[in-house]
Amino acid sequence: MSASITASPPRPGLLDRERTVAGPRFNRWLVPTAALAIHLCIGMAYGFSVFWLPMSKLLGGTDPAVCGSMGFWAQLTTTSCNWSVPAVTHIFEVFIAFLGISAAIWGAWLEHAGPRKAGFIAALCWGGGLVLGGIGVSIHQLWLVILGAGVLGGIGLGLGYITPVSTLIKWFPDRRGLATGFAIMGFGGGAMIGAPLAVALMKYFSASSPQGVAPTLIVMGVIYLVVMSIGAFGFRVPPSGWKPLGWTPKAKGSNAMITDHEVHLNKAMKTPQFWLVWWILCLNVTAGIGVIAMASPMLQDVFGGRLIGLDAGVTLDATQKAALVAAAGGLVGLISLFNSGGRLFWAALSDYIGRKATYALFFALGVALYASLPTLGHSGAAGLFILAVCVIMTMYGGGFATVPAYLADLFGTQMVGAIHGRLLTAWSVAGVAGPFLIAAIRQTQLDAGVAKNLVYDRTLYILAGLLLVGFILNLLVRPVAAKYRMTPEELARERALKHEDRIPGDAEHAARGSFGLGGILAWAAVGIPFFIGVYIALQKAAVLL
Repeated sequence: MSASITASPPRPGLLDRERTVAGPRFNRWLVPTAALAIHLCIGMAYGFSVFWLPMSKLLGGTDPAVCGSMGFWAQLTTTSCNWSVPAVTHIFEVFIAFLGISAAIWGAWLEHAGPRKAGFIAALCWGGGLVLGGIGVSIHQLWLVILGAGVLGGIGLGLGYITPVSTLIKWFPDRRGLATGFAIMGFGGGAMIGAPLAVALMKYFSASSPQGVAPTLIVMGVIYLVVMSIGAFGFRVPPSGWKPLGWTPKAKGSNAMITDHEVHLNKAMKTPQFWLVWWILCLNVTAGIGVIAMASPMLQDVFGGRLIGLDAGVTLDATQKAALVAAAGGLVGLISLFNSGGRLFWAALSDYIGRKATYALFFALGVALYASLPTLGHSGAAGLFILAVCVIMTMYGGGFATVPAYLADLFGTQMVGAIHGRLLTAWSVAGVAGPFLIAAIRQTQLDAGVAKNLVYDRTLYILAGLLLVGFILNLLVRPVAAKYRMTPEELARERALKHEDRIPGDAEHAARGSFGLGGILAWAAVGIPFFIGVYIALQKAAVLL
């Protein structure tokens, strides 16, 4: 006797994509809050500089003769000497490098696994990395701090950064730029919340721990783990074929720069469009990081006492020097604010004028502003100089927020998260090479005897030149050729890998719920901390007025 048994698919686990399909009462405007919960946490990477100086003062009674000549490799394992500030700042470089590497490696996996699983693993890596880094600080082992906060944390950054992208674009086919702008705005604003929190915690714990660094890292790691996990479990995916109520897709071919087809990750990397956008992002980031890296010292060197109302060339006393440093610190606060706000503004604008036109504006306006900074500095126009820097920062942030929608326009939405992950290697390259290039140019000019107030001129002109190259590359972007498109069979296979054939749901009636009290509470949960960060940044910036 024989019997045929039809095996039913295994029941999906709690983290699986199939368990995240939206029901009829869900509202799509809850998805950006889940994305913001993750990005506001990982955005603390931009605020990590608050730890550099305290990390260099953990030990007392060290031997200056021995410690002063200690190189980086020896500092990795020493327990008797303080770490130098340059040694600990390598953590940031490791952050950015592993952000791009992890996004590139696991982007395709993320598309199949879904946002809940990827977001939760990102929470474990970022939060756990900070906890491990705190343990490294407590036993004074720099290698463990770099391994925890830098490597493991960097993997969490990469996964957390790209987790919401594909999901948001599918939920907001009518407002791709706005949706991704909301999430990536959180990454730019994370430091506005995290940096003041870290400073307050270090002050609180300093009575029981050297500089309060170790317990601060551990506490923040736990907080971020919890908040990011809540965000991960808040994600929902739409059923296949879902579209917003009342929205009708534009007729096929109505906009040549927005494709009606899908391109596989592996084929996308063989297109000229991918590498053109790779270089576009790399050049935009390199120029922006150049300003971020030198903003505070540049303002002090270029304007000196004029920044605080004194005549040019006046020798500053200790009080006046402190006021000058505080004023330059105000610019750092403004940079954070405009970096974050620009991500939402430019990404939302791109929905109306197009992604290619938006990048054309970035580069054209950027060339003019970078080239004008030396003249503004020489003429003593501090207000216009600061305004130009702030506008530059909006375009730096806007470049990050607009690029996911640019990729979706070119390659389709099926694998946009994975393609975005590969593209972020441009950020890794720019994040490491950019500051090195800027520092090398500056030091070469100082060694040649160039005055401090003039030493930034050549650097700014070089950055303007990089943006001009970016402008030309952006003009070369064309629609992707038909030979790179997925065939119907390839598309069906890719959707099967995502288990879209097993995802239940009624595309016609899913996610038709009202915004309601739940929406208000969700937006308040991410909005209140964000606006507290904005208020603190404005307080810091007030010293410039």
